[in-house]
Order: sequence, then structure tokens, then C-alpha cells
Amino acid sequence: MKQNELKREIGVMGLTLNIVNVIIGSGIFVLPAIVAAGLGSTSILAYLLCGFLITMVMMCFAEVGSKITESGGAYAYMEVTFGRYFGFLTAVLFLVASISADAAVANAIMDIIGSLFPVFKSKIIRILFFFFLFSGLAYTNIVGVKKGIGLVKIITIAKLAPLLIFVIIGFTNVEISNLYWENPPSIYKIGEMSLILFFAFQGAESALSISGEVSNPQKNIPNAIRNAILVVLIFYILIQTVAQGVLGDSLASFNENPLGEVASQIVGPIGLTLLTIGAAVSMFGAVSSGNLSMPRVLFGASQKKVLPFKQLSLIHTKYKTPYVSVMVYSLLAFLFASFGGFKQLAILASASILLIYFGVSVAVIKLRKIEKFNESLKTFKIRGGLIVPIISLIIISWFLSHLSKNEFIVMGLTLALLSILYFVRKLIK
Repeated sequence: MKQNELKREIGVMGLTLNIVNVIIGSGIFVLPAIVAAGLGSTSILAYLLCGFLITMVMMCFAEVGSKITESGGAYAYMEVTFGRYFGFLTAVLFLVASISADAAVANAIMDIIGSLFPVFKSKIIRILFFFFLFSGLAYTNIVGVKKGIGLVKIITIAKLAPLLIFVIIGFTNVEISNLYWENPPSIYKIGEMSLILFFAFQGAESALSISGEVSNPQKNIPNAIRNAILVVLIFYILIQTVAQGVLGDSLASFNENPLGEVASQIVGPIGLTLLTIGAAVSMFGAVSSGNLSMPRVLFGASQKKVLPFKQLSLIHTKYKTPYVSVMVYSLLAFLFASFGGFKQLAILASASILLIYFGVSVAVIKLRKIEKFNESLKTFKIRGGLIVPIISLIIISWFLSHLSKNEFIVMGLTLALLSILYFVRKLIK
């Protein structure tokens, strides 16, 4: 394992804001209605559970990341700890999670625009929109990464403003009676809704990719994770409280644009229009960010021969960008978006990333054992022994147990096909 030679100039505040920026994306514009349909006024329980799990998981990422400093993120952690087979599975699952997430967000964009303009509910119009969206992003990222980053920066600035205004104005219109808990939900129902809601908490693992440039990482990384999750959790709970407090039981019926409907109730049609535009901008930002960064994962995995397709590592002769990886990623996102809806794709994204989180939590336990015999590995360590990774494993397993039978079959077949591909390729070589 090589020592990181990057300058460590990022402090707690910088890393905290980076994590917050990555996590708060698109899901929160749509999920309040879906969660309310299952849990009603007790939806806060799912938020607390997801917040607790992501804290446990990110602490595991921080410990493993402090020991394995090479590029590649989660798939590098798994490959170094468990071998190339698990590195291969992790790389593909990471891409499936990202592609599913981008496709889910693209569907959410069409749902939210369709709430204002019904013509966008047409299947043909939706597919055409997805085609132009992903082909346009592919072109932008092939022409040059500088243009892609510039696009992400502009959208990021505009992303959080409508949500902050929503919370501040919305609280003056909350009806306390809409927040009463009448009947406590079942444990199963909490788990089912938490699996869907977890989609809104993903992304922090990407934000930790700059850990090699964080000053005093043993102290600042865990502090930044704690601060960021706390900020995100408070923000999400406030948004859900405002939506539930204003709309009450009717919140569940506005599954296309719940926050827009709340804004409409508060300030009239102009509020609906402004928040809808803000939501669409935020969601577009999330998709553009994924299309900028994830093709580089395809490119890197191909270069390291983690993925068996050497064409993915080709670089454009003029623009010096991984153009094949960009095109392949955009094509897959287009196909996923065209054949799936938001809820189904969000569950697929959550299930895929949870399997990766499970592996990273197990990696903490294995590396702890190796650390006993190798003093050079003693870097950042989570307090409390193995309590955090074990709790993380238990909650992740509980979340995954709420997949439907068909979802279990799809995930099982996916892992089986990937395993066959890997070992057949190994035998041929």
C-alpha cells in the first residue's frame, strides 16, 4: 500500500460541505410522498433509521479508506481486501447502482415536469427526453471534462436554494394536528419504507474520495462524517415535517411532485412553478454529476483489467477523454430510464449499493485482524472495537430482507451471471 503524497489541505468544514452537497440531491423532492404512503406521520422513523445506518457505514468507509489509499474507492477496497473477484463484483454493482440512480432521477424529472405539463407523461415523449438528456450529457463529457465540471458547479449552486426557502416559509403553515401519531407502524413497514428512502442518503462514499487531501484525517474524517450526516438528517426531517404538516394524509397522493404541491398550498401557483423548476434543476444536476464521474470508474476499472472490456479504457485522440466509457454509461442509463420507473430503479440502486456497503463493513473486520500482525496498517480506527461494523452488517441485512421475491431473484441472477462471466474469462485466459 503506497503512502498518499497529495497535499492535505482540506479541513472539517470543507469535507463536511462536500459530503452534504453530494448526498442532498434529487430523491428528497419525490420520496416524501412515497414514504408518507407507507408510514404517514411516523415517516420520521424511517429517516432516523437511514441516518443511523449511513453514519455506521461511512465510519467503516473512513477506516478502510485510511488503510487502502489507492484510487478506485469501494472496488479498490474490496479488491485489496478480498481479491480480484470481489473487486470485479463491486465495480459492476457500483455501476449498476449509479446507472439505476441516474435513470431513477431522469424518471423523476419527467414525473415532476409532467405534473405541470401532462404532455410529458406520454411514453414516447419520455423516451425522447431520455435520449436527448443522456446523449447531450455524453457529448458534453466527451468534448472535455472541464465543461462537465463547469456544468456541475453551476447547477450545484442553484440546487439547495429552493429547499431552504421551502423549509423557512413552510413552517409558518404547518398544522400540528397533521403530525400526530395515531397508530404506530409495524417493524416490517418501517424496513420496507427505509429501503426506498435510503436512496436519498446515498453518495457519501463518493464524497470521501478526497480523503487523501484531508488534514489530520484520523480526527477530521470522522468529525466531518458525523457533522454532514447530522446536517442532512435535520434538513430531510424538516422537509418531511413541513410536507406532512401542510398536506396531512393527502401528501401520499401527490407522488409526482409532493413538495411542489406544498409550495402551491403555501404561496399559490407561483410557488408550485418555482419549486418545480428548482427540483428539475437539482435533479438535472444529480444526473449530470453521475454522468461526469461514473464513466471514469468504468475507464479506471477497464485500465486495471477489473472489467474485461479493454475498449472502455480508450481515450479520445483530440479531447483526451474516456469517450467509449462515457458513451457506454450514457447508453445504459438511457435504457434503464426508458424501461423502469422511479420507485423500481430507486430500490435497485439502494439494493446494489447496500451490497457494497455490506462488503466494506466486512472489510473493516478482516483488516482489523491483519492489523494485529502488521503495525504499518495502524491508521484511523473506529472506537468501540467491532461494534460499528457489526451493527452496520445487521441493519444492512435487515434492509435487504425487505426486497420482494422478484427483486431478490433479479439480484441473485445478476450476481450469478457476473460470477459466470468472471470465471469463464479467467479460464479462457
